[in-house]
Amino acid sequence: MPTAALKPTSTRSTAKRGVQLDLPYAPVEKRPLPPGRPREWYITHNRRLKAMRLAIALLDSGVHMPNQARNETIRSAAHLIGVHPPSETTCHMVRALMRYSR
Repeated sequence: MPTAALKPTSTRSTAKRGVQLDLPYAPVEKRPLPPGRPREWYITHNRRLKAMRLAIALLDSGVHMPNQARNETIRSAAHLIGVHPPSETTCHMVRALMRYSR
């Protein structure tokens, strides 16, 4: 049996090196929100969209567990993808999305 078959090949872990994010090349076309809803509905809707974007960016960058996603980590991901820093409530929502997507 050849020695190459007995010796496992080494693999490089992504934890030791930075992971490149595949940022979108063009922004998604925005559509107007439906009129006539209470103001709180629009705030919650936009907060959910932002939380989803941040959760996807965190997953792409290698943060897979909610306990790894501290507020500072989430805010740095927001800076990386070009959105305003999220509030405490939005950070909590990001962690909830990561928790319940399993």
